[in-house]
Amino acid sequence: MSKPQAAVPHELPILPLRDTVLFPGAVMPLTVGRESSLALLDSLQGEEKILGVVAQLDPRIEDPVGTDLHQIGALGKVHKMVRTPNGNVVVFLEGLTRIRVVEILGLKPFLRARVEEMPDVDDAPEAELTALFRNTQELFREVVARSAQLSDDLQGVALNMESPSQLADFVAGTLPSLSTLVRQELLETSSVRKRLESLIRELTKEKEVLELRAKIHDQVQEQVNQSQREFLLREQLKAIQKELGDTDDTQSEVTELREKVESSGMSAEAKKECERELKRLARMTPASAEYMVSRTYLEWMTSLPWAKTSGVEDIDIPKSQAILDEDHYDLEKIKQRILDYLAVKKLQPGMKGPILCFLGPPGVGKTSLGKSIARALGRKFVRISLGGMHDEAEIRGHRRTYIGALPGQIIQGIRRAETLDPVFMLDEVDKLGRDFRGDPSAALMEVLDPEQNHSFRDHYLDVPFDLSKVLFVATANWMDPIPEPLRDRMEILELAGYTEEEKIHIAKRFLIPRQCNENGLKAGEQIEFADEGLREIIHGYTREAGVRSLEREVATLIRKQARRIAEGKLEKLVVTPEVVRETLGVPKVHIEKEVEERVSRPGVSVGLVWTPAGGDIVFIEATSMRGGKQFTMTGHLGEVMQESMRAALSWVRANAERYGIDPDFFRKQDVHIHVPSGAIPKDGPSAGVAMVTALVSLLSGHAIRPRVAMTGEISLSGVVLPVGGIKEKVLGAKRAGIREVILPAENEPNVKEDLPADLLEGLQVHFVHSVDQALELALGKIEPWPRAVGGAGHREERPPVSPIH
Repeated sequence: MSKPQAAVPHELPILPLRDTVLFPGAVMPLTVGRESSLALLDSLQGEEKILGVVAQLDPRIEDPVGTDLHQIGALGKVHKMVRTPNGNVVVFLEGLTRIRVVEILGLKPFLRARVEEMPDVDDAPEAELTALFRNTQELFREVVARSAQLSDDLQGVALNMESPSQLADFVAGTLPSLSTLVRQELLETSSVRKRLESLIRELTKEKEVLELRAKIHDQVQEQVNQSQREFLLREQLKAIQKELGDTDDTQSEVTELREKVESSGMSAEAKKECERELKRLARMTPASAEYMVSRTYLEWMTSLPWAKTSGVEDIDIPKSQAILDEDHYDLEKIKQRILDYLAVKKLQPGMKGPILCFLGPPGVGKTSLGKSIARALGRKFVRISLGGMHDEAEIRGHRRTYIGALPGQIIQGIRRAETLDPVFMLDEVDKLGRDFRGDPSAALMEVLDPEQNHSFRDHYLDVPFDLSKVLFVATANWMDPIPEPLRDRMEILELAGYTEEEKIHIAKRFLIPRQCNENGLKAGEQIEFADEGLREIIHGYTREAGVRSLEREVATLIRKQARRIAEGKLEKLVVTPEVVRETLGVPKVHIEKEVEERVSRPGVSVGLVWTPAGGDIVFIEATSMRGGKQFTMTGHLGEVMQESMRAALSWVRANAERYGIDPDFFRKQDVHIHVPSGAIPKDGPSAGVAMVTALVSLLSGHAIRPRVAMTGEISLSGVVLPVGGIKEKVLGAKRAGIREVILPAENEPNVKEDLPADLLEGLQVHFVHSVDQALELALGKIEPWPRAVGGAGHREERPPVSPIH
């Protein structure tokens, strides 16, 4: 068998190969699928289809360029090309000689390069080369004889070769154990002596591996029969470990785990369960699937803080108050409740921890308040988010029968805290889901019950764990989705939205220093926020109960100043309303103007609503058209709100003549009430007064006085009933630029207790007992229908309206 000789052209098309090396003298089938490679094959003309074949440095590159290829490749000749149904081409290549890529001449439509031949170098005496040649032949023959992958015919082919260079290339291309990197190194080696020496080393290693494999197979075959396949594999693994010198450290692992169990301080029941698992573990082989299950269980059991606490015995009440005041502005009721708990804890260290739930709109500091409690107590803080969780196993854990089972989030949080008494925050408890996998809120009932959680049993651990020392703190935006039994286990502490003055204080004390620090500026030296500038941001660019949007806008202004300083403009920036408008653009919120425009025509009233994001206003629009006795309600309304609308219409029909309305209007006209923002679900009875006002305004032709908003449930007899969320609604009204609000008289104590005098500044509050009083405040005095003057429609005496200025 003679080595093919060929003249090497100066320029060649280059075919890049992935994880493959073509040696001179070898014939290799290749599947070609890249567009550039297919274009290369199509360009080959004549009988002598010659091309360069070079391996890629990184096989993951789809469109390689010159720098992505090795320098050394092979001159290849195409003998045959076969197209497959999927569009690829199977090409049969023969390697002719080594070539070196000197320069890439083009990339499209395929690689072209200037190349030169790389001849063999015979740099060894003939006797040494002959010895290397014969050693390679003999080693290759022995490897072929022992390998199940190589055909015995290869022995004859190798023994019939006379050229050392040809033998080296043949063995390098045939030996399956060689990696692509080793093959490329052999291709790049022009010295025949060095190639043979490298191959002798590789053949010797392969021979030893094959001999060891045969030895292991013979040892195991004597002990087992063919039907015990699983046992055979395990014994083979043992024999391999023995030959490699690995020691069986199962006993040392069991001893180490037993020591951890003894020193963990776990309960007697937990220790008994661990002892049972340790006995099982000692009898298992590490290759068993059950071995890792038992070991993981024991590692979880020994890593839990069964008896470790934070170690803070003395509670300093003044220091705790200073920490709370340092971290949060206002929130006096919340702080007082926390300090009450700390005081009782100091007097009665063994008390059961309360389950606090902070309820309020986003951005008012619920999560950060939990961190402050942990800091004040000197405890670790752990937080898990319950939003979107709908698998009961996320709380209680999975049973160990499942693959990949783990404890639930409660036990995982305790492990992260490394103490038995952390402050554990259950964030977004109102956003728990439920489906066929269970109800997480039901699993939380045991966790949050001080009478039960001293023996909480996680499905994975399956032993009681004491959670009674944990201070659980939950947060929620909305009370309604929380199931009643779970709500009953928590002490609800409501956090209302912030007033304008409170937001200014929070911005100056917390938001601006934090953002200046994050953006590399010095507050007060390089940038200063005037109160008027902050008011402009609050009024024109944010409309929220919390301060998250305010912090984002403040951060935008600080980043703009940071950019100016980076550009060399070092003067201090004072943020005034003009600077705010120049930097943030046109104000995003025009609610005051919108209120005046919307209520300028009859049939539109402004109601006050409570949402999970805080208080807000809502427009209620009424219109009429020809028809009769049809009442339409739209706006994604719930059943309670629809019933409230029907009650409003009934009251208006019953009292139509007293407000200058044709008593037969419903026989002649259809009435339609719509609450805008139709994609948002709405429900509740508190918009009853606003609905009556919108209907009377429409049918009497009197527009509502500008910047007047109202809330209150109505009865069919015209009584205005109390509603909830008064503080949030008043805050929402003030944010919207409302100047007068109409509230139920029975809510007057809520206003006096929850709303400070500075909050009511610039806002007039009216308390009403009846719908008549509300209509007089909203619409002014309306002349009755002519037929009702002095007759049956005579207006009855009403209690006086109670205003607060």
